Amino acid sequence: MSLFLIAALPFLGAILPALLIRAGRNASSSAAGAVSLLAFIGLLLNAPAVLRGEVVTAKLTWLPGIGLNANFMLDGLGLLFAGLILGIGLLIILYARFYLSREDPMGQFYTYLLLFQGAMVGIVLSDNILLLLIFWELTSLSSFLLIGYWKHLPEGRQGARMALAVTGSGGLAMIAGMLILGNIVGSYDLSVILQNKALIQSSPYYVPALILILIGCFTKSAQFPFHFWLPHAMAAPTPVSAYLHSATMVKAGLFLMARMWPVLAGTEIWFYIVATTGLVTMLLGAIIANFKDDLKGLLAFSTVSHLGLITMLLGIGTPIAAMAAIFHIINHATFKAALFMSAGIVDHETHTRDIKRLGGLRHLMPITFTIATIASLSMAGIPPFNGFLSKEMMLEETTHTLWANSHYLLPVIAVLAAVFSAGYSFRYIAHVFLGPKRSDYPATPHDPGPGLWLSPAFLVVLVVLIGLFPNAIVGPLVESATAAVVNDAHPPHFHAKLWHGFTPALYMSMAAIAGGLLVLYAHARLERGWLAARRPEAKQIFDSLMGAATRTSRVITDTLHDGALTRYAAIFVLFSLSLAGYAYFSGTTVTPARGTTDASALPILAWVCLVGATLCVVFFHRNRLLSLVVMGIIGLIVSLSFNYLSAPDLALTQISVEVVTIILLLLALNFMPQETPVESTTGRRFRDAVLAIGGGVGVAGLAYAIMTSNSVFPTISEFHLANSYKGGGGTNVVNVILVDFRGFDTFGEIIVLGIAAIIIYAITEAILSSRVRARLLNRKPTFPQAGDAHPLMMVVATRVMMPIALMVAAYIFFRGHNMPGGGFVAGLIAAIAVIMQYMASGFGWATERQRLPYHGIIGSGVLIAAMTGMGAWFNGMPFLTSAFGYIHLEPLEEFEWATAALFDLGVFLAVVGAVMLALESLARYAWQPGIASEHPMDINPERDDALDELQES
Repeated sequence: MSLFLIAALPFLGAILPALLIRAGRNASSSAAGAVSLLAFIGLLLNAPAVLRGEVVTAKLTWLPGIGLNANFMLDGLGLLFAGLILGIGLLIILYARFYLSREDPMGQFYTYLLLFQGAMVGIVLSDNILLLLIFWELTSLSSFLLIGYWKHLPEGRQGARMALAVTGSGGLAMIAGMLILGNIVGSYDLSVILQNKALIQSSPYYVPALILILIGCFTKSAQFPFHFWLPHAMAAPTPVSAYLHSATMVKAGLFLMARMWPVLAGTEIWFYIVATTGLVTMLLGAIIANFKDDLKGLLAFSTVSHLGLITMLLGIGTPIAAMAAIFHIINHATFKAALFMSAGIVDHETHTRDIKRLGGLRHLMPITFTIATIASLSMAGIPPFNGFLSKEMMLEETTHTLWANSHYLLPVIAVLAAVFSAGYSFRYIAHVFLGPKRSDYPATPHDPGPGLWLSPAFLVVLVVLIGLFPNAIVGPLVESATAAVVNDAHPPHFHAKLWHGFTPALYMSMAAIAGGLLVLYAHARLERGWLAARRPEAKQIFDSLMGAATRTSRVITDTLHDGALTRYAAIFVLFSLSLAGYAYFSGTTVTPARGTTDASALPILAWVCLVGATLCVVFFHRNRLLSLVVMGIIGLIVSLSFNYLSAPDLALTQISVEVVTIILLLLALNFMPQETPVESTTGRRFRDAVLAIGGGVGVAGLAYAIMTSNSVFPTISEFHLANSYKGGGGTNVVNVILVDFRGFDTFGEIIVLGIAAIIIYAITEAILSSRVRARLLNRKPTFPQAGDAHPLMMVVATRVMMPIALMVAAYIFFRGHNMPGGGFVAGLIAAIAVIMQYMASGFGWATERQRLPYHGIIGSGVLIAAMTGMGAWFNGMPFLTSAFGYIHLEPLEEFEWATAALFDLGVFLAVVGAVMLALESLARYAWQPGIASEHPMDINPERDDALDELQES
């Protein structure tokens, strides 16, 4: 099965549980299980090749310009983690079906679970660090949904926010580190990066990249000082805890450290940062776990401790230590997932997770007791279970490691951590299951049905089998994964067994077990000392930091984002001027090398009018009507300037847009006072004037420097000029750019234009259906009203002009591909022709004769443009690729036809529909029924009927 399909299956299947929930809980869970099983089978089909030492790859060029390729690879390390994700995921799906109550939205749960599963599979299969980063952030988002699944619980919401804040912040740091790493190598493909150890470690950016990447790994895997988020995430349902916090999410950081081990490990800074962090986390997590009375809290801190153990092994940096880390990842996933599920069973049946309210459950829940005991003994490192084997390998490796110039410090701390690890493991058994039965359980406990205990039972069977037959069951997988970690086709041979003789590791293990029993025996006294001791609380520190950050951001936001557009503009202009000033004074000035061109009287006169009109807007802006008139003059001069400078397309577009805009603003002015109130102080006006003059002078100086310099700037114009006809079939370069070269931009723009018009329509509908309508109908006119609402001359003129204007629009449309014009300009001209009917004959008259809804015109335009673009797919070409050729239809002469004309038709319709819908919506405010004749210039229908009757008689 293709790696693309394996990675995509969980995402594709995530919709099924939500859709099938109405068919029943079994249908929803079966769909989720089928998706995971299919992906797992696909993974197993590739396993033989991977175990032979091959690397299965799948490559797809996605965004080569930025180095983002959809490349996947499956080696031993990816096979191990993907197997854990999909395999344990199947067991969790079964367990969750019987754990969740009928009140829990099960379809939603499985949808979230599959989204998370897909993100994790994407991480471990990615062969591109940019793609990996996308999946990495998806795990943070999907885990947020899973942890906060019980939205009605405040602790669930808080745990989800804390997990997202910590892991999301670490993810931002890791993004920076990965970008630095890719920049060092010159590629973002992992397979390339992993072959450049010397280049990376010799780079001056190695240390920053290492630290940033490790921050991302440590936050995701709950390493000190980021360990505090994991226990608070235990507010999630137990299936989530068993999946995310034992086998998948928290191991993402471990996976990335293992994946990057070939190029980042082997240096002193790697050893001291990673090994020390792991050692501190292992000891701290084990100590805290002993004094947690919540079952899941105990298991959460035990998870933190074991993640620290694996981190320490990866930090040691030797191939044997890496192999021990890989082996313990497998063992920890089996016994810890089983323990979380057993804790969920206890909670499910007794209605409590408080250890102080439990005890004696071995008599009432023998199956659960057996499962939990085997898993706990493995966690404690008791033979013959698998946890003993990897713990022995860890202890043995510490005896060969020099830390802080001492051969004894690391083994001693490791043994101390193992003592407390054995202590909380023994406590889990003794305080929950051993002892006499109690009479005050919140609910009568008993073993559940097979649906709840089958999954953990399967895992504890693996715990026993791996402990007894490690080489046969997981040996090839451990060796293959280790080979991928150390980037060596011949990794150390894996040969684990229960008895190695009397070795230092055995004595250390015996001391840890004895110490664990002693910790259990003295637990009450140790707990009193723990509770009496003053110690920092990570959650309180986190809450304080988040509160301070929130208050600081609120002050900044309230100061800068106070709703004053003038302040935003002032800040933006000031910042731009500061950057421009720095560039000017710190760089080299351009010496003018070209002379200026003589200007005739007409351009100078137009420039004087433009400057004068602009100054009029500045000085008389409070008079709204005068400002609008002057703005129309400015638009007209700009249009003439475009035409003078040989840009007729721009001139046509500018003048058409200007007409539509003026009409739109005239409608808006109908509801506003004639003058704008004075809002700015003298000081603010002076500030704005200084910034405006500075910006204007700066832009003018830049334009002057560019136009008078001999520097040749590379432009894309040459490409468009050379390929306009050859590639797009048109000689009007501007139009070919809009409908072909950058057709996707134009397609997006007409969609946005249509959305804007529909929003205007929706707002006016809401307002007119409210109490505002009565006030609008009873308002007094703002401006003096003409005596004739529908002047006869204007009505006649617009009726005569209508077909002429539409003919001009058609002419402009058809000539647009080779001469100035096109669908956008033609759409504006057609819209203006229709607008004139509204203006001359009134809203009521024009609306009665409207046959096609403007919404439909917008939609048809977008659909035509989309179908034109998709038509290219049938020729094996990218979306919106234009085709053109010559057609001869009798009796017409041979003429050129391009599919871009159909796309331009979509643009035309979308523009007409959007402009008319927006203007009609605003015009409805101004329309007052009965203000004038409903039938301007036409014969009154009642009088017409009377004449007909008279003639008949």
